[in-house]
Amino acid sequence: MKKLILSALLLTVGLSFALPKDNTKSNAATGKVAVEQEKETFSKPYNEEEDADAKLTQLIAKAKKEGKNVFVQAGGNWCIWCLRFNDFVQKDKDIKALVDKNFVYYHLNYTTKNKNAKAFEKYAPEGQKLGYPFFIVINGKGQTTKVIASGDLESGKSYDAAKVKKMFAENTPKK
Repeated sequence: MKKLILSALLLTVGLSFALPKDNTKSNAATGKVAVEQEKETFSKPYNEEEDADAKLTQLIAKAKKEGKNVFVQAGGNWCIWCLRFNDFVQKDKDIKALVDKNFVYYHLNYTTKNKNAKAFEKYAPEGQKLGYPFFIVINGKGQTTKVIASGDLESGKSYDAAKVKKMFAENTPKK
């Protein structure tokens, strides 16, 4: 009987070493660290102190003068997908050329410290329900012509070039 109990005890101890551990917490922590490290590789295009409503007024005047639309990327330097989109646009030469030709590009900051509520209410009151980033297209008259969610443009941990090009092409100024 002692041998049976001892065998059962050894079997139980052996199995406990062989069973996989719950790594949910450590995987989540590792994921957060990886995202923070990735963020450090990108430029930080959002000005967290800026009065976005005043800046947009200037950019709309510039867009009107140049025959362009204002393309607003709403988000913040805290948002990995916002940083990824900016990096994607800057590095894809075809998309960058399309943007430079047709848009004045602006990064509309949202943080708890500076929510830029006036600009969001004025140009895209429904936009914040979409998640970040989201995009606002404003014509040279200061009218919002489109509010666009970014989720459909994503591919893996980046963006789909064909979908992004199409989105920009569909929102160029109508001449």
